[in-house]
Amino acid sequence: MTAQARGGLLALLLLAGMPAGAENLTATVLPDGPVVASIPIRDGEGWCVVWNHSVQGFEVQDCYENRGGRMVLVRSHQPDFAAGLGHVLGRGRQVSDGEGGYWIEDIDEPVPGDAYVLRPGSPRVDHRLATPSGDVSLSALAEHARVRIALEPER
Repeated sequence: MTAQARGGLLALLLLAGMPAGAENLTATVLPDGPVVASIPIRDGEGWCVVWNHSVQGFEVQDCYENRGGRMVLVRSHQPDFAAGLGHVLGRGRQVSDGEGGYWIEDIDEPVPGDAYVLRPGSPRVDHRLATPSGDVSLSALAEHARVRIALEPER
């Protein structure tokens, strides 16, 4: 496609009020690949990084949303006040989950650079991406590797 045709298509999309692109939630093994997950995430759509607590074994969730192409941490679910968990005063509000645990709601914290590095644990910990299109186990794909999780413009 020529540059002129691309420009015309972009103008048509903007005039129609449609987004000119979408974002992808990517998980890339550092330092230089491979990409082990690439999942389209529309503006306003959310996903969670989910894992089993390494000591207690229960499921923990950190949930994000695509807000205008930015990765924003919106809430976290913690079933207990186990090691490494807890609510930080002034960072969201803690509410009961009705089952003995709690949600930290309204965190609304943009992630710097729309990316961060995670080292997925063993299969027992099972770090995974829970997305609208399904779950991806980062532990199965990149156990103990440095993985960059990012919200990136669609290429």
